[in-house]
Amino acid sequence: MGFFINYYNVVSNLIKDKHYTTDRAKSQREAKKTLKRTSIINYLISFLNREITYLEIGVRNPKNNFDLIQAQTKYSVDPGVEFKENPVDFQMTSDEFFSQLRSGSILSKDLIFDVIFVDGLHLADQVYRDIQNAFDFLKPDGFVILHDCNPPTVWHAREEYRYKLTPAEGYWNGTTWKAFLKTRFNPEIQSCCIDTDWGVGILSKHHPIGDSIPEENIFFEYKDMCNNRKRYLNLMDFETLKKKLES
Repeated sequence: MGFFINYYNVVSNLIKDKHYTTDRAKSQREAKKTLKRTSIINYLISFLNREITYLEIGVRNPKNNFDLIQAQTKYSVDPGVEFKENPVDFQMTSDEFFSQLRSGSILSKDLIFDVIFVDGLHLADQVYRDIQNAFDFLKPDGFVILHDCNPPTVWHAREEYRYKLTPAEGYWNGTTWKAFLKTRFNPEIQSCCIDTDWGVGILSKHHPIGDSIPEENIFFEYKDMCNNRKRYLNLMDFETLKKKLES
């Protein structure tokens, strides 16, 4: 009984704390945004206006996104940590997938994709490797798309998923934003982040969606990113993206 009383007291004190309630409100506002990654991915597929070969890294339940993607050829990769049923094409990590793809032991080492969606392990080093590997197998005018690039608070940007007694509650974006920002330093890559669904980052070596920025915040401090969020992430709404691509 004492445990439950102490737990109740902790929770009661948290919800009275103004910093806790402010950050929880930011989380709830982000969760309510209606435009989701699926719509953005399907828009980019339709923009390319051809038969599409699509790859999704980090699927979890395919019903949430993969099954809704309107591409003629689709491949899915997930080790099955978060969704034990794991009905995907390749039940393995993204590192294993790209290694086997590169060697030609699965599919074909000559296969290239039109659109690659990265939503796997939300830690910067892993996401950055996924980005680099994705570009190795991407058509020149293709898109790499990332989820979770715009964590609304530092609690969403924590490295460890399991701590849920925070203003972020069950939501977790990890440190994906660091990999996205690091990629924004590359002058060969155009990029932007759509301000919805926890930040949908878009990368391209062909389409004029956003110039690179000078390298700064080299230690990737969340507070610095938060204070410069719009510039660091090239944050924009979906309509602005469409105007850039269709003009």
